[in-house]
Amino acid sequence: MPERRLTSGQAPLDAILNGGLINPSIALIAGLPGSGKTVLAQQYAFTNGTEQRPAIYLSTVAEPLSKILYFGEALSFFDPDRVGHSVLFEDLGGQLDDHGLNGVLSHIGSRVERQPCSLLIIDSFRALRHRAVGEREFEGFIHQLAGHLAATGTMALWLGEYRRDELEGCPEFAIADAAVLLATEDAGQRDSRALRVLKLRGSDFRSGAHAYRIEATGIKVFPRLSDIDAGPYELSQRRATSGIAALDELVGDGYWPGSATLVIGPSGSGKTVMGLQFIYGGARLGEPGVFASLQENRVQLERMISGFGWDVKERAAVLRCDSPNDVYIDQWYYDLLETIQSAGAYRLVIDSLGDLAAACPDEKRFREFIYALLNHCSRAGISVLLTYESAELYGHTRLSERGVSHLSDNVILLQYLRNETHVGRALTVLKTRASRHIPQSHQFDITHDGIDITAPLNAV
Repeated sequence: MPERRLTSGQAPLDAILNGGLINPSIALIAGLPGSGKTVLAQQYAFTNGTEQRPAIYLSTVAEPLSKILYFGEALSFFDPDRVGHSVLFEDLGGQLDDHGLNGVLSHIGSRVERQPCSLLIIDSFRALRHRAVGEREFEGFIHQLAGHLAATGTMALWLGEYRRDELEGCPEFAIADAAVLLATEDAGQRDSRALRVLKLRGSDFRSGAHAYRIEATGIKVFPRLSDIDAGPYELSQRRATSGIAALDELVGDGYWPGSATLVIGPSGSGKTVMGLQFIYGGARLGEPGVFASLQENRVQLERMISGFGWDVKERAAVLRCDSPNDVYIDQWYYDLLETIQSAGAYRLVIDSLGDLAAACPDEKRFREFIYALLNHCSRAGISVLLTYESAELYGHTRLSERGVSHLSDNVILLQYLRNETHVGRALTVLKTRASRHIPQSHQFDITHDGIDITAPLNAV
């Protein structure tokens, strides 16, 4: 008999749970107030409830049922016409006041025996603990309730206001088959939300912290970026032009398809221009590309593009402009992949790596992100150009680029030159993988056509 899974209605969350929660089972949804437990539970209810097998939502004494319904109606998936038919809400507060835990146990038992349901939700389960006369009564209640649910094959979600450090000693955590924690984590200047699967009996799952947001559509989860090697793959042998003929010669007749190029240089040295030439050079050849900026707003970027005489409305060149101040790096990644897929892109520029890193203070997690992104693009034959701003203007003693250079196939260094009359610019190809390159520094200018590489420095 195939294993049944309870879907959340959201593919990314189901993927984290290896297809969904095992059905039937008992799943504990834990998190402090405001973490989104009720929203997630209602998503499950409206996704799975039918008139033949409704989802039953039982509130206890932590929050009035009227308040749960009031805020639930603001969510796009909440359908008032289904309430009372395929999704049933009920307040257990009176039952608990009059008859205690034994009365609640009896009521739930008769409820699920009388009418099979697709899902039984208890919110808040932890509030029941405070109505028990001692820990022994509460443990007995939990064991008897779990027995009723197992005997009737009822899928259950128990919601509770638990911190992670509290769960280990809780009998409800021990008896639950699955446990999902919703939490707010400190991310430097701001907080970020993270979902963790603490256990899932009988199934594998994706470990670690998965970012999520609470939106009008409900909880939206962005699985942690952990790229798994999919084995060997083939790429075209046709090189991708950089958009600058002289640079193509320096890197060995252009970039390999699926390669990653890191361009490092100080502010104003030409990194953004080089990225734009890469995108518009490909667009002229019928190769769509995406330019993802976290430095320039759209007005500034379009003004720059027009200034070089390129067509702002070029359909093969897609511009993404995002502020780094409110970026969830995981969400940004999945949104970017959608943009790439929609555009049918073969080229990608990220300007700049430093701004993206600022959105992810955890350096290890940032490196995982870059590894996942570059591996995905490599397998898809998408050539990537990353820019990184260095602090040193005239000379570089080290490459402070968050450990990305070893993942890059090509590394290009831009720097300023000291001159008696003016400040010049120089370009050096430090590294190319699987290609011969010319490691000699060359002077270049930024003209109305873009970057123009002139002579080697020793010939100037």
